[in-house]
Amino acid sequence: MSEKTKKELVQCLQHSADIFAWTPQDLEGIDPRVITHHLNIDSSIKLVKQKKRHFGTEKNKIIQAEVDKLMVAEHIEGIQFLEWLSNVVLVPKPGGKWRMCIDFRDLNKACPKDFYPLPWIDQLVDSTSGYELLRMIDTSQGYH
Repeated sequence: MSEKTKKELVQCLQHSADIFAWTPQDLEGIDPRVITHHLNIDSSIKLVKQKKRHFGTEKNKIIQAEVDKLMVAEHIEGIQFLEWLSNVVLVPKPGGKWRMCIDFRDLNKACPKDFYPLPWIDQLVDSTSGYELLRMIDTSQGYH
């Protein structure tokens, strides 16, 4: 990237800093009154409640901090009666931090296959080759 392009890009980002999400609370969702996603679960599949995984004190603190952050941002909410129970999985990130994921393999087995799946990652990577700049979405967490 040329120095001129780099300078223009930095200026654009600085000028538009207020539109970026710097914390999970900044990520505004769609009002549930407008649209809510419901899983299409095959009723013939037996409900699965995965056996609880135990973590050490340090990992429990990491998990609790992430759950608290997601609760405050209203990305997740507590429920009283569980139908399916999927475990938390901590995955190491570069730099010694952890990413909290959920093991949805059992739940995925109960959901019908998508007839219009997302493209394979190699197709996505190939489609971006040859471009000088690439815009990314949700670069703070990678995904949610």
